[in-house]
Amino acid sequence: MIIAAVLCLILGITCGQLFFLPKTVEFFSQVADYALILLMFSVGISVGENKLLFRKMQEYNVRVLVIPIGIVIGSLLGGIAGSIALQMPLRESLCISAGMGWYSLSGVLLTDLIGAEIGTIAFLSNILREILTFLLIPVLAKYLNGYTAIAPAGATSSDTSLSILMKYTDEEVAMMAVINGVLCTSFIPILINFLYGFFGA
Repeated sequence: MIIAAVLCLILGITCGQLFFLPKTVEFFSQVADYALILLMFSVGISVGENKLLFRKMQEYNVRVLVIPIGIVIGSLLGGIAGSIALQMPLRESLCISAGMGWYSLSGVLLTDLIGAEIGTIAFLSNILREILTFLLIPVLAKYLNGYTAIAPAGATSSDTSLSILMKYTDEEVAMMAVINGVLCTSFIPILINFLYGFFGA
């Protein structure tokens, strides 16, 4: 999936540079907006049909928020560090870090809000986070604990990273990973829009 996403990005850049007219690019920009709405709708369906998830959330009560809130705070601290290290405007850096691994959403959303350059950076940085997650989970699970291994996965802990989490942890951690992924996924569009509006133009 990651390889397909990167190849599509490269193909899109090539077509935008060499083949497509400005009107065609504008058309695809409008299509991306509708694709984003459809993506959010499909995520809502997958969350709504998971009855076990809601039962577990009631069982864990407010404890379900500890890991996702920690991941949000850690991601935003990473955004602040990135802003300082790369001398990037704080708003852009925070919005990129708020993607929490969901490259398809953050890339499209930030392209729409800020521009293609920041959208591309968000896409690539969140893909890199997902790749690093695959490498970090076995190490964190072995030397720290299973719950710590959820952190690098961010929003992907309920989908692409779940299989590797299940392999190196246990069922309880896996269920918490699903809950965490759903909550982080829900936070991302709200958080990005909030950060964009809060720090102004």
